[in-house]
Amino acid sequence: MREAIIELSDIKKSYGEQVQILKGINLELYKGEWTSIMGPSGSGKTTLLNIMSCLDKATEGSLKISGVDVSGMGKKEMAHFRRETVGLIFQQYHLVPYLTALENVMLAQHYHSVVDEAEAAQALERVGLGHRLDHIPGRLSGGEQQRVAIARALINSPNILLADEPTGNLDQANSELILDVFRSLHEQGHTIVMVTHSQEIGNSGDRLVQLRDGKLEKQ
Repeated sequence: MREAIIELSDIKKSYGEQVQILKGINLELYKGEWTSIMGPSGSGKTTLLNIMSCLDKATEGSLKISGVDVSGMGKKEMAHFRRETVGLIFQQYHLVPYLTALENVMLAQHYHSVVDEAEAAQALERVGLGHRLDHIPGRLSGGEQQRVAIARALINSPNILLADEPTGNLDQANSELILDVFRSLHEQGHTIVMVTHSQEIGNSGDRLVQLRDGKLEKQ
């Protein structure tokens, strides 16, 4: 029997009375599964991912991650749970421009209270950047910067990797390199949830979930 690692029950998200983004999402995502989330702009993809990552809270509904109900947590408790459980990868790399690749990865360790330079270097080696440890972001290509961001997301051994358009700023060649990294991580047993506009990338996972106007259209 497959183990549900993320369980969303009747998730709704509204901003004021007039703007309803998510309109009752019921979805189970399974341990070790790669789920792609697609849909037109404004369909609620990023909002849904932000709720799953504990960056945002649903207006209504229940969210369980690894069996823990996070729906009633406060901001500090959610932030702590996120650091322990989830690795986040964005379209924008969010690297500190004056820190090296190694230091950017170690920064994530600092927020986790344990800094280990050798472990950070190993994380960069996993994504093919063992030869770029001392390079600042300005000396790295877009694809290399995204791989630093992936290494940073991996450094605290999260159960779940959540990615929002991770190839959105990259050309075809670099996009394929990033997808190869995700394929390798998936083979190693990581649970991956990825928002994408690309049908090709959407079809790369185990399951494709489609949103339209804040509702599930297909899963």
